[in-house]
Amino acid sequence: MNVLIVAIARIIDLAFSIYIFIIVARALVSWVNPDPYNSIVRFLHSATDPVLYRLRRLLPFLQAGTFDFSPIALLILLSVLQQMIASFLYQLLQ
Repeated sequence: MNVLIVAIARIIDLAFSIYIFIIVARALVSWVNPDPYNSIVRFLHSATDPVLYRLRRLLPFLQAGTFDFSPIALLILLSVLQQMIASFLYQLLQ
C-alpha cells in the first residue's frame, strides 16, 4: 500500500510540475509576437486558456491595463496545491 501511495504522490507531483512548466513557457512566449498558427503556441494556449480564463473571471483585478498577472497567480496557486497534496499523501504513509 505504501508503494502505491508513493507512486500516486510522484505522479501527481510530476503532473503539477509539467503544468507549471507549460504556464511558464506560455508566459515567456507571450512576450514575443508568436505565430498563432504554430503548433507549439496553439498547444500552450489550449492547455492554459481554460484555467486562465476562469481565473480572470473569478479575479478580474489580475488584469491591469495591458499586463496580465493571472499566470503568476496560477503559478502560486498550483505551487501551494502541489505542496499541500504532496504533504497530505506523505502523511498517509506515517
